[in-house]
Amino acid sequence: MTEEFIKGMIEWFKAGKNLPRRYAWEIILGACSHFVKEESLVNLDLQEGVTCDVIGDVHGQFYDLLNLYSMTGTPTEKHCLLMNGDLVDRGSWSIEVILTAFAYKWLYPTRMFINRGNHEAKDMNRTYGFEGEAKHKHGEQTYKLFAHVFTTLPLATLVSATKAPTKTNTTTILSPEGLKRYFVVHGGLFSKDGVTLDDVRKIPRIGRQPGQDGLMCAHLISFQLLWTDPQTLPGRGPSKRGVGIAFGPDVTKRWCSLNGVTSIIRSHEVRQDGYAVEHDGLCTTVFSAPNYVDQVGNKGAFIRINAEGEQKYFQFEATPHPPMKPMAYAQGGLASLMM
Repeated sequence: MTEEFIKGMIEWFKAGKNLPRRYAWEIILGACSHFVKEESLVNLDLQEGVTCDVIGDVHGQFYDLLNLYSMTGTPTEKHCLLMNGDLVDRGSWSIEVILTAFAYKWLYPTRMFINRGNHEAKDMNRTYGFEGEAKHKHGEQTYKLFAHVFTTLPLATLVSATKAPTKTNTTTILSPEGLKRYFVVHGGLFSKDGVTLDDVRKIPRIGRQPGQDGLMCAHLISFQLLWTDPQTLPGRGPSKRGVGIAFGPDVTKRWCSLNGVTSIIRSHEVRQDGYAVEHDGLCTTVFSAPNYVDQVGNKGAFIRINAEGEQKYFQFEATPHPPMKPMAYAQGGLASLMM
């Protein structure tokens, strides 16, 4: 894999062409060869001069992804990208999005990181378009390959500064080493207190869909990592989605304090400005699909973190795309936006 190949592939996609199936399989398997070596919780230490851009849901909006990459830049020795799940479904260029992201993972395995989202799962892909799109563009066996490789995606990434922070206050939570670090996960926290980073790291995820037997189901940890949402009220409550739970600011503070985590960065929900800082600064939502499903009118955003753990927020508007409606390959028409 080379930068030249990826650039050519992107031009091929923009011309409305499908990548030959052989190349698609090579990219999927090439990325998979790196995912399977990663733990369920990936450690990403930002050395001096290195930055990381955290990208939220993209949802098959390929032309917005290209605009986003023009702002973030592609991965380099001094710059990492971390895509925080939900690359597919909803938008009708999910294949183009996922193959581009996987190609960068194959080329830059220690600079391109991809967390699993709740839409990297069979049941969601069946309803919200990716299964139909993958079968239409590359055949049923290619979809089955994607379905397996999605189970190899890590569930979360711990982004850690390596330089002492220059800006803190009395409420800033630091690691045992006195450094800032961020727990980046698609959904959020858990239905019980006391879950540690090591608990997340040890989840046996490969080959498992959320809800199957074993730790992923028995302790609900992985399901909740992909599905939960913050709420303004303290404690825990039922999710407005009808799936999973919602967790309050007190839950977030206890968990961050227990684990020495400065804050949680999550995605999973539209925010009108592309991001929102919540729970007294301990939980930030970032969403990177502007004008979601061509209807919502929201901005997209990404977060840049440096070696001191400082964060900067960047916003962007939607980019015009060819006349293809969202959910073009979905079964049963346009489904609920809440998922």
